Amino acid sequence: MSDDRAVLRVKGRVLVGPEDVRDELWVIGGRVSFERPAGARDVRTVEGWALPGLVDAHCHVGLGHEGPVPVDVAEKQALTDRDAGTLLIRDAGSPSDTRWIDDRGDLPRIIRAGRHIARTRRYMRNYGHEIEPDQLVAYVAQEARRGDGWVKLVGDWIDRDLGDLSACWPREAVTAAIAEAHRLGARVTAHCFAEDSLRDLVEAGIDCIEHATGLTEDTIPLFAERGVAIVPTLVNIATFPQLAAGGEGRYPVWADHMRRLHARRYDTVRAAYDAGVPVYVGTDAGGSLAHGLVAGEVAELVTAGIPPVAALSATAWGARAWLGRPALEEGAPADLVVYEGDPRADVRVLAAPRRVVLDGRVVG
Repeated sequence: MSDDRAVLRVKGRVLVGPEDVRDELWVIGGRVSFERPAGARDVRTVEGWALPGLVDAHCHVGLGHEGPVPVDVAEKQALTDRDAGTLLIRDAGSPSDTRWIDDRGDLPRIIRAGRHIARTRRYMRNYGHEIEPDQLVAYVAQEARRGDGWVKLVGDWIDRDLGDLSACWPREAVTAAIAEAHRLGARVTAHCFAEDSLRDLVEAGIDCIEHATGLTEDTIPLFAERGVAIVPTLVNIATFPQLAAGGEGRYPVWADHMRRLHARRYDTVRAAYDAGVPVYVGTDAGGSLAHGLVAGEVAELVTAGIPPVAALSATAWGARAWLGRPALEEGAPADLVVYEGDPRADVRVLAAPRRVVLDGRVVG
């Protein structure tokens, strides 16, 4: 056993679950154990409040403002997320090949959704495949095979002729595409800002919606009934007024729409949560947004009215279960973050990790 994987004792308060609090755990060979190892030597002790490694369920490692970025930039993005406590990322669309990260024990785990699939001239340049509806099934199958169990669609975007947001795909196209993804064992998510794309996507069988600012009292019950999750990315939605100001001269209707979506963002998220819609933490880091914002997103969910423990679960226990990854349980990889205080009492402590442990190694 190398020195950096020697026995580690995490002492204080270990949040195995929202209400399951233990006094300590042990890390042996990079794995969690709740049994003190007999005859352990060279024990390193870390003290504080421990959570499972945080989840950013909407993050883009390898993506910059103009598209793919060099490997050294992608590495810095991943390190920034790691040092903020994010140890599991659902990469919700990236044009970069980031498989090399899987060989790096010091970087977060990534669950990939392949590359964005967008309608021709209906998304940001150099980000995604730009195709027509008759190609959608084939491209969804391609990205399902390339990803790690997820596919990412662009469900709506500005229509330059209309001058406003509008749905990108006919219902029959997304129905067939989602069915193909499910046949291949992949779940499907979609970028959606506006209202009019949501019902078709949910009734077509989609598993998740990113941003979901267009939810209304008519569609929220449908989401709840079907168990469709949302990842609100409120730290990204905060940029809507700036975006609207930049595009108002050319697209005033779109700009007004974006401001209205922004103005009701907290009410939308709280109404969805109250109705039983699953809500998870995602920052939309990459592109134009900085990495390492997971603590800010949790705080935004609390500002929206989601109880602190539920907001924590959306980046910890609940998020890991949703993505099929273990939390702090016997034999699981020792991916955890230690804090000065109880994050259930004040989620703002997430902004200052005391220690970050990845695969049993103290990396921060």
